[in-house]
Amino acid sequence: MTTIENTLTSRLSAAALAAFGVDADPELRPATRPEFGHFQTSLALRLAGPLGEPPRVLGRRLLDALEVDDLCLPPVLAGAGFVNLTLRPEFLAEQVTAHASDPHLGAERPAAPQRVVVDYSSPNVAKQMHVGHLRSTVIGDALVRVLEFAGHEVLRRNHVGDWGTPFGMLLEHLSEVGCPPDPDLAVLDAAYRAARSRFDGEPGFADRARRRVVLLQDGDPATRELWQRVVAVSAAAFATAYARLGVRLQPGDVVGESSYQDRLQGTVDDLDALGLLRVSDGAVCAFLPGLPPLVLRKSDGGFGYDATDVAALRYRVDVDGADRLVYVVDARQGLHFDQVFALARAAGWLPDHVTAEHVAFGTVLGADGRPFKTRDGGTVPLDALLDEAEQRAGSREVGIGAVKYADLSSGLGRDYVFDLARMVALDGDTGPYLQYAHARLATLLARAGGATDAVTVLEHPAELRVAFLLTGFPGVVQEVVRTLEPHRLCGYLQRLAVAVSSFYEACPVLRADEPVRSSRLALCAVARRTLATGLDLLGIAAPDAM
Repeated sequence: MTTIENTLTSRLSAAALAAFGVDADPELRPATRPEFGHFQTSLALRLAGPLGEPPRVLGRRLLDALEVDDLCLPPVLAGAGFVNLTLRPEFLAEQVTAHASDPHLGAERPAAPQRVVVDYSSPNVAKQMHVGHLRSTVIGDALVRVLEFAGHEVLRRNHVGDWGTPFGMLLEHLSEVGCPPDPDLAVLDAAYRAARSRFDGEPGFADRARRRVVLLQDGDPATRELWQRVVAVSAAAFATAYARLGVRLQPGDVVGESSYQDRLQGTVDDLDALGLLRVSDGAVCAFLPGLPPLVLRKSDGGFGYDATDVAALRYRVDVDGADRLVYVVDARQGLHFDQVFALARAAGWLPDHVTAEHVAFGTVLGADGRPFKTRDGGTVPLDALLDEAEQRAGSREVGIGAVKYADLSSGLGRDYVFDLARMVALDGDTGPYLQYAHARLATLLARAGGATDAVTVLEHPAELRVAFLLTGFPGVVQEVVRTLEPHRLCGYLQRLAVAVSSFYEACPVLRADEPVRSSRLALCAVARRTLATGLDLLGIAAPDAM
C-alpha cells in the first residue's frame, strides 16, 4: 500500500465513521480500468447488508462525509455503489516533484529500524556452484538491497556447507590419493564426486571417512590444514562468482556450518535440560506437536545439520541481536525450518518479538518441464549458464540482468523454465526490456542537456499514468519489505516501463512548447531514476545506452 493509499484509506475510514457510526476498512484497491480513476472502494456495497440500506444510498452518504478535495477530483459513485477516486493532476505533479529531490524517491525511513539477518546462497565447499544456487543467491541479494534501502540494518550470512560427513569423505580421499599443490574448484569438485563414489561402493572407505570426520572435529593438524586449503580455494571461487553476478556477499559474510561446531554440545545439553529431548533408537531427538522428530544428535554420536541450524538460530538472536531472521532456501526444506523454528520457540530462543521466515523458492526447470540438467543428467555449472547468457545478450550487463530478472519476476513459490531466448528478449516481461526503457530515457535526457526538478503540467493521459505510477514506488518498497517477495518490485517496474513507452508514443518531449517541455523532461528524469533505483534493488545494472 502506498503512502497515498494510506492517506485515502484513513480519510475513507473517517468518513464511514462519521456517516454510519462504524469503524470499517474501506479495502481501497487500484482501479481496474483507467476510466474508473486511480482507486476504488466497494465499502458501500459491503455495508448495505449490515446497515439495511441500498448501496448507492450509502455511497452518497459516504461521499457527503468524505474530505479528499486536496487530493482528488470530485469522487464518483459508479455502478451498484462503487466509489471511484481520481488523484488531482496538480497533486500528482507535487508528489513527483518531491520525489525528484528525494534520494529515496519518497520511501520513508522506519521509525524503529530492525536488525535483519538474511541467510542466503550457502553453496557447499569443494563443489562448483550450479544453477540450483542461482535462486537463493539472486533472491537473497535483492532482499538485502531492498531491506537496506528501506532503512533496516542487514547482516548477510552465507551459511556454506563446510563440515560433517561430506568433508570426511573428501578429506579422506585426498589424504589417500594426494591433493594437488594448487587445486582449483573444478579439481576439488571432481575429487568430491570420486570420494562419494568410494563412500557408496568401496568396502572400508565409509568407516575411514567417518574417522576422518572425528579427526577434523578433534583438530588433527594435518586434517585441519587440508580442510583449510579446500575452504580457501572454494571461498576464492565463490567470491569470483559473486562478483560476476554483482551480488553484495563478501568473504566476511561467510559464516559456515563449522562456525557453530563448538556450540552444538551446549545446545543439545540445554535443550535436554529444558525437557525437550528424548532418545529414540539411539538418536537424541526433539518431538514437537504435529511435526516429525528433529534429530539433534545421531545414533553414532555425531551432530547433523538440524543441530547446526538450531545453534545458528540461537546465535543470531542472542549474539547478533536479530529482530528478524530470513532464510532464503529451497522450498523442499520447508518442513525442516518448521521444525527448527518450533523447537527454538519452545526453548525460548526465538522470542515473540523476533520473527523467523523461510523464503521458500521453487525449482529451475528445463524445456522438458523437469529440473534443469545437462544432457548427461548432471547439474548445470553456473559459469556455463552465465557464459551463454552473456553471449546471447551481447554484453555482461544485459545477460546477467536477463537471468536475474527471469528468476526474480517468476514468484518465489513457482518453478520456472530456464529459457535464455525469452530472457534476453528486448520486449515483453524481461530484464532487457526494463534496461532498454532506462537507456532510452537516459539518451533523451542527454540530448536535452538535463532536466529541472519541477513537474508543473500533467494533461495527457499517458503522462498522468506515468506520474501516478511514480508515486507508487514507496509503497512497492514497503510491500517487498513486508512480504519478502521481489516479484512485486519486478511487476511494478514492468508497468512503469510500459507506461513510459506509451508516453513516448503519445507525448512529444523535446519538440513540446514550454512549460510542457520542461515539465515532461522533469517527469522523464524521475522515471529514469526510479527505473535505475528499482533495477539496482534487484541487483540489475541500468545501462545508459544499449
